[in-house]
Amino acid sequence: MDDIDRKILKLLQENARTSLKTIAEKTFLSSPAVSSRIERMEREGIILGYEAQVDPIKLGYHILAFINLNVLPEDKPKFYAYANEVPNILECSCVTGEYSMLMKVAFPSTRELDIFVGQLQKYGKTSTQIVFSTHVGPRGVDVEGR
Repeated sequence: MDDIDRKILKLLQENARTSLKTIAEKTFLSSPAVSSRIERMEREGIILGYEAQVDPIKLGYHILAFINLNVLPEDKPKFYAYANEVPNILECSCVTGEYSMLMKVAFPSTRELDIFVGQLQKYGKTSTQIVFSTHVGPRGVDVEGR
């Protein structure tokens, strides 16, 4: 990766719908050269995909929460299979510390969150934090700061 690749990644992370023409203008390359670089970064697994960011509240998901869950090592495969099937789990990471899992979830109501937490407890102890506000939302990795 060179500085031009980093600039392309920065532009795509800011807006994945940025046109090849715009990226070409900002990187002083031709559109085919930009396209080639993007395709290479996709093949190499640097660019994993493109997604739309949506407002969960406008879609009826008024409760955003982080749930810590302590899953025994032997139960992880079963838990991962379960987690993959639950669309309300936005992210699930295996972490260090007192709990082994950290999940970001979205639900329409605290009642539905409570039911879900009850279901999770068959896998282990939980701790839940409900989000009041988010001051720094999802963003890409700083590709220029390396």
